[in-house]
Amino acid sequence: MKLLVVGLGQCGGRIADEFASMNAKARGRRGMTIVTGAFAVNSDSADLGGLTNISKDPRHRILIGGRQTGGHGVGKVNELGADIARQDVDKIIEAIRTTKRFFETDAFLLIAGAAGGTGSGAISVVTQYLKERYLDKPIYDLVVLPFEHEESTEERTIYNVATCLKSCNSVADAIILVDNQRYVRKYSSVRSNITKINSMITAPFYDLLCSGEEKKSKYIGAKTIDAGDIFQTITGWTVIGHGTEEIPVFKWPKNWGSDFKKKGNEIQKGIQAMDQAISELSLECNPADSRRSMFIVSGPEKEMNMDMIKELGDYMRVLTPQAVIRNGDYPRERGSLNVTILLSELSEVEKVSDFYLRSTDLIPEFKYRREETREKLKKLENASKDIPSLL
Repeated sequence: MKLLVVGLGQCGGRIADEFASMNAKARGRRGMTIVTGAFAVNSDSADLGGLTNISKDPRHRILIGGRQTGGHGVGKVNELGADIARQDVDKIIEAIRTTKRFFETDAFLLIAGAAGGTGSGAISVVTQYLKERYLDKPIYDLVVLPFEHEESTEERTIYNVATCLKSCNSVADAIILVDNQRYVRKYSSVRSNITKINSMITAPFYDLLCSGEEKKSKYIGAKTIDAGDIFQTITGWTVIGHGTEEIPVFKWPKNWGSDFKKKGNEIQKGIQAMDQAISELSLECNPADSRRSMFIVSGPEKEMNMDMIKELGDYMRVLTPQAVIRNGDYPRERGSLNVTILLSELSEVEKVSDFYLRSTDLIPEFKYRREETREKLKKLENASKDIPSLL
């Protein structure tokens, strides 16, 4: 599957930059293209300058709202982010349309942080315009939720997230939710490890995208996951997870070929990788709430037997009893067994509901504060009415 990736705002641009790096990795190691184009859109020129993998030309690093912001961002006001995206959307679409491999694109992936200004406001606007123009291509929004410290210290964050999620849900074919807080526990400093965190967000997509683009017959699985399977799986609220188990690279002795311990170890490795993928889902949720699910197993061909696939399928059926389940194998990796999981069409997402409820409570509070400020300013003005002015 080939994606065209557009990162909006600082967070979205950095993750799009990681997708560009992933594409370079796929081309170098596997000889395939999985990203037909990677673009970063921002109202802050400094953020655009900090990227490393997206092409530096103005068609790939797109500055919007220059007149209103002077290239310094929108200050977390996502209504302004939406307005400037609406005014400059033609610039974005023109850049996308003229990319060399555009017509090989299977789907769009738009990325933004929900708590910011530019990305939070622009992602739904750009999604809507692309959807109106390219009816035959699915549009997926990858929305990154804020860290806990952002939620607790900035009330505007809650409002931005809620409005961003509601707007995206009304236009996108699917919303892939990523909770930044899920990755915090692994690193002592978020700021110094932001690149690593973003690479962890993109890592689950690697085998998923490569599987259907594989051209070498020895690496094509018995049951290949391709774009059609992904189209039929991803819809509505979606989460993704990835698990890896190391396996020995040495060859088993011939007389161990039918050893029950070896076979049991292979199956156990697969179950452990799936357990890890479930625990590392991009957002905490109840898998039983999904109506569509998918898993893909990648590893050395000899390590992926039918019993393992059956056990993993049975395990997924227990986890997602009401879901339509699709699965595939991808005999590519050496030295590790990887399981990637998609849970989609989630009927209940507690985190999203929580943002909606908290934002609903905040709106009257914001209105009250504005009115209170106006009254105080009016009193201050009245108190100074008899004082002469020097102007």
